[in-house]
Amino acid sequence: MKAPFERVVQRHGPAVLRVCTFVLGPLDAEDAWSDTFLAALRAYPDLADDANVEAWLVTIAHRKCVDIIRRREREALAIGDVPDRPTTIGVPGAADDQLTSAVRALPPKQRQAVAYHYFVGLPYAEIAALLGGTADAARKAASDGIATLRTHYPDALPKGAHR
Repeated sequence: MKAPFERVVQRHGPAVLRVCTFVLGPLDAEDAWSDTFLAALRAYPDLADDANVEAWLVTIAHRKCVDIIRRREREALAIGDVPDRPTTIGVPGAADDQLTSAVRALPPKQRQAVAYHYFVGLPYAEIAALLGGTADAARKAASDGIATLRTHYPDALPKGAHR
């Protein structure tokens, strides 16, 4: 027969809190601890009588910690100073419309690699994940794209970019 859930919390609560604290730090540990025991409370009636309750709770805690880490990664990050004016890159009719047209004339992989790396700032590993292939292939595509722009569209590049 299973112990009452109250006793489970009393017995294993400190261990679960330690796990959450080590994984997340003290600020988010209590939230993960609460989420763990709320989820456990819902599932406890279906838990087998001979189950390793502590291992089961640590598994739930681990998943709740991962959820909090993922939530953190999705949150907006504070940045430094915001530019004084918005960019006009890619805006039809803007002064740099020639650059947009030149980039659009590149072969697809080069166009995407140039756009993702130079205009968005993605690292080559992430570009490779989007386009398929390796980070080296993404770097080569971006490099080839910039070389093509320098050769065939020198007037489209901002001053100093075609040196």
